[in-house]
Amino acid sequence: MRAPVETTTAPPDAKDASSRGLISSVISDAQRLVGLEIALAKQEAKELATGNAIAAGLMAFGGVLILLAVLVAAPSLVITLVPWKWQAAVVWVAGYLLLGLVLVLVGKARMQMRLPPRTVESLKENKEWALRRVKSNGR
Repeated sequence: MRAPVETTTAPPDAKDASSRGLISSVISDAQRLVGLEIALAKQEAKELATGNAIAAGLMAFGGVLILLAVLVAAPSLVITLVPWKWQAAVVWVAGYLLLGLVLVLVGKARMQMRLPPRTVESLKENKEWALRRVKSNGR
């Protein structure tokens, strides 16, 4: 006759403790991940705001130059009535207009209204990680 074989099964309390530990680990990881995502979003928002502030400054300066060109255009019309002096006034106004237009266009080109790409990509990766972790733990 054979000796009885003792099976080693964990008591139900041990399985519950293991599950609770796993759940707390997932929650802790998720909390840390959310904190890191928030920090990344703040950093990208700061970078985007800085770039947009420079672009807005260029656009504002270009607008001021355009305004100056208009303000110079009025006296230049008077100068046009005087022979041979109108050419200098037209060149001056054209220079202001051209410089102002260039600054506005450069500022507009640098202005960016978009979502922070690294944060969006990181959020996608974290979603996939969390889904894989939940699926592997829920076997």
